[in-house]
Amino acid sequence: MTLDLPPLSPPRKRSVTIDGHATSVSLEDAFWRAAADAAAARGITRAQLIAAIDHARPPEVGLATALRLFLFAQLAPPPRAD
Repeated sequence: MTLDLPPLSPPRKRSVTIDGHATSVSLEDAFWRAAADAAAARGITRAQLIAAIDHARPPEVGLATALRLFLFAQLAPPPRAD
């Protein structure tokens, strides 16, 4: 089986300020682009989107994981009702 993969990149670390505190988040380029698109669709900055996700996530879930899962949910089709 051969798969056509999208462009792949290692995670890139970026600094984000949440509630006045700088933190770093490592995400692949595709997720950084998706975060920018999701923020723009809501009329907010990427930093504001990341802060909102940070505030909503449970403490046992890391910020990068919460971001990836949020962005995946935005792109994935709705779950089927079986």
